[in-house]
Amino acid sequence: PVLIALLAAVFLDERFTAYLGLGLALAFGGVALISVSTSESAGHDVVGVFLCLLSAVVYSISLILQKPLVARLQAVHVTWLACTVGAVVCLPFAPGLLRELGEAPASSTWWLVYLGVFPTAIAFTTYAFALKHMSASNLGVTTYLVPPITIVMGWLALGETPPTMAYAGGALALVGVAVARRKPRVRADAAAPA
Repeated sequence: PVLIALLAAVFLDERFTAYLGLGLALAFGGVALISVSTSESAGHDVVGVFLCLLSAVVYSISLILQKPLVARLQAVHVTWLACTVGAVVCLPFAPGLLRELGEAPASSTWWLVYLGVFPTAIAFTTYAFALKHMSASNLGVTTYLVPPITIVMGWLALGETPPTMAYAGGALALVGVAVARRKPRVRADAAAPA
């Protein structure tokens, strides 16, 4: 979200307000608190950290590139185009997929179908629709809602109880999103016609 907001300010001429900056800092701090409090290992995988940062940069760039597309095309078309490009890139792996599908249990095949339909097709189409109707910065900051929601879902569905600091981090992330999405007040004397 921080990279999206910075890139949107530079390439999409979106305003980077004080509320957005403060909200991003608070939400990032909350997610960092969740991450640190739930980390089970003392060591850090440098390659893994680098790959996470690389994926964040690539995702941010892709979102900035999608914004002009969704202004002209329907969300389903943008999602279809992105999935088609992904499928074409994965074509070299098709023979292995077909071979392994024959050996895999039916449940694994259905999970693969589920991943293609719900978290990919439906979720990304919804995300593209939202991107069409709001700024990239405001949409990007809403992704900070994922860790607190995941904590609650893990608690309800799996009986997982994260450390107390994870709850504090979740609350901080929620506050950060609320602050970042706050609209600056328009002063009454500035709004009155001259």
